[in-house]
Amino acid sequence: MKVKAKEKDGIVKAKIMIKADNIGPEEAEKKKKEPNFITSVVAKSGDKVVYEMSGSGFLSKNPLLKFKFKGKKGDDFEVTVTDLKGKTETKKTKVK
Repeated sequence: MKVKAKEKDGIVKAKIMIKADNIGPEEAEKKKKEPNFITSVVAKSGDKVVYEMSGSGFLSKNPLLKFKFKGKKGDDFEVTVTDLKGKTETKKTKVK
């Protein structure tokens, strides 16, 4: 997972690229694989949740998420991604 957060005029632009196959049940059956996809994404700046998303098997492979929120340079920025199997990945960075 790649995470970037850049501030300009009090607004932080965030970009998150998640490496995931996002195979839903129907596609998994065709490919003879086990279904697995992103079920949730939570982004926090400090202790405040600035973005929250629920996912499904309809997300694209390796999705790129972009969003904006109010913040400043030097703030902590943390993204946690959870998949169908319960595996979580967390990435932390500072707002630039």
